[in-house]
Amino acid sequence: MKPELEEHYPLRKAAEILGVHPVTLRRWEREGKIRCIRTPSGQRRFPRSEVLRLLGEDLPSGRRAVVYTRVSSAKQAGAGNLERQRQRLEEYCRFRGYEIVAVVAEQGSGLNEKRKGLARLFKLAREGKMDLVVVEFKDRLARFGFTYIERFFNAFGVKIEVVDGEEPKFLQEELVQDMLSILTMFSAKLYGSRSKEFRRKVREAMADAAKGE
Repeated sequence: MKPELEEHYPLRKAAEILGVHPVTLRRWEREGKIRCIRTPSGQRRFPRSEVLRLLGEDLPSGRRAVVYTRVSSAKQAGAGNLERQRQRLEEYCRFRGYEIVAVVAEQGSGLNEKRKGLARLFKLAREGKMDLVVVEFKDRLARFGFTYIERFFNAFGVKIEVVDGEEPKFLQEELVQDMLSILTMFSAKLYGSRSKEFRRKVREAMADAAKGE
């Protein structure tokens, strides 16, 4: 009776099962943390037994998470929103078995590309000190351009894990404020100091839109 052949997974399938980015799995293979075979064309195939072995371990090097929280205003921070975000995300990480290596919390607009907290995340990714960025909603990282940020992290083997897909209604107030900031900036560039009346009308319109939500 012939012995049953063991199943082997392609790189992306094995990474999906383990919950890590393919770049991370390649690094583990180079470091000898997981064994694989090579096809005649040079592609990696990971034995099922190796994947199951890692699933049974704590995987500290593959579950290093950085919790990122952000609010737009001092009023939100003072109301405890930032702290509650942190508590919810830390509880989520503990439930998933992640090792929390850092908590990055900041106050600032999602339109601001020069936030210190975001810059710190980029630095941690470049230095290979984390495997996951855990956020509550996509817009916590950036109001626009989330896909570009995600690509940057993926290039360093870091995955963004979004806990909730849709933001609650109360966070839509931030979007209104961000849109108001954009319109005010453009009106100032287009019309200069004489645009005060225009900006007032924009604010009134945005306030009406917020009430209608």
